[in-house]
Amino acid sequence: MRQVYFDNAATAYPKPPSVAEAVKAAVERLGGNPGRGGHVFSQRAAEKVFETRELAAELFNAEPENVVFTLNCTHALNLAIKGIIRPGDRVIISSMEHNSVARPVYALTKQGVRADVAAVGRTDEETLENLRRLIKGDLRCVIFTAASNVTGRAMPIREIASVCREKGVCLIVDGAQACGVIPLSLDDGMNFLCMPGHKGLYGPAGTGLLISDGEYALKTVIEGGTGATSGELEQTGFMPERLESGTLNTVGIAGLCEGIKYVRQMGINRIRSHEEELCGVLIDGIKSVDGIKIYRRGDCFVPIVSFNIEGVPAPALTSALSAEGFALRGGLHCAALAHKTLGTFPNGTVRFSPSVFSAEKDVRLLINSLKKISKTGLLPIEI
Repeated sequence: MRQVYFDNAATAYPKPPSVAEAVKAAVERLGGNPGRGGHVFSQRAAEKVFETRELAAELFNAEPENVVFTLNCTHALNLAIKGIIRPGDRVIISSMEHNSVARPVYALTKQGVRADVAAVGRTDEETLENLRRLIKGDLRCVIFTAASNVTGRAMPIREIASVCREKGVCLIVDGAQACGVIPLSLDDGMNFLCMPGHKGLYGPAGTGLLISDGEYALKTVIEGGTGATSGELEQTGFMPERLESGTLNTVGIAGLCEGIKYVRQMGINRIRSHEEELCGVLIDGIKSVDGIKIYRRGDCFVPIVSFNIEGVPAPALTSALSAEGFALRGGLHCAALAHKTLGTFPNGTVRFSPSVFSAEKDVRLLINSLKKISKTGLLPIEI
């Protein structure tokens, strides 16, 4: 049976053909260790790494030396969070955070860090007011998702950044669901922007970026070989090498380079317009179906739609849809805090997330399957 992929909020699939071609070429030609030798193989690899660094810097309005390659967005967030926060500090996170923020912050509370949760309200102004009430005293930083990976709710990042700058507080932004999907850059006022390479930037798995404005120096979480100041035991102070210990994922970075080029060529607004149109088709097609509840509350969204059918557990519904030929994500989406905020814990929701490669005809087929399941209540797989 043909399978239609609607789980792009987890990882983008398929990738542009140019990404696969770049990965193949990197395996064949970029065999050297970038920054670890003067020979041609090392130089070729270093040139590709620097090209990608420059492209990312340009896309997000940063300086190349402030673009750090990571394994994924979770890795980037951990580097930022654990690099800026110290025992005794106080931090604020939003009530819609992914575990990649909630878990490292929780781990830090065991070391004396105090954490508060700013409730995401029904409107952006309510969210901002909830944040303002908590920004006081010895606050070290605010960590906020740019967009919820559960509902697609886009947060007022520019306004949040303005509040943080006014109070002299560091802002770390989780851009996992926003980067490459909506215009987002350091011009918006955040200090650190963390993102995966494998979602909205259409790169391979195993790639991510930590981009900063250079205002705050991070303490290191990992130390080791950097190719800079190798004669010293002290970790190098040079950026970005300071945060890139060990051999870089040259093959993945080469693929990411082509993913970024693809996004630039297509245009973020064009990509978003197509994906939002498909979300609109789905919502219009299922909103009147008996038993379906759609979880959309707020002022602005990235292309994600979460829903449930009354009486059907989310994992069971995704299994039924898989049997119908559709790949959607069901459950808690590694975001228990967000589901507790929505009131969908512990069952979770079913999440639809299209990409630039998704087609309207397939969304309409998905609608028909949901109508059938809602009407008959029959699930091909029991959970």
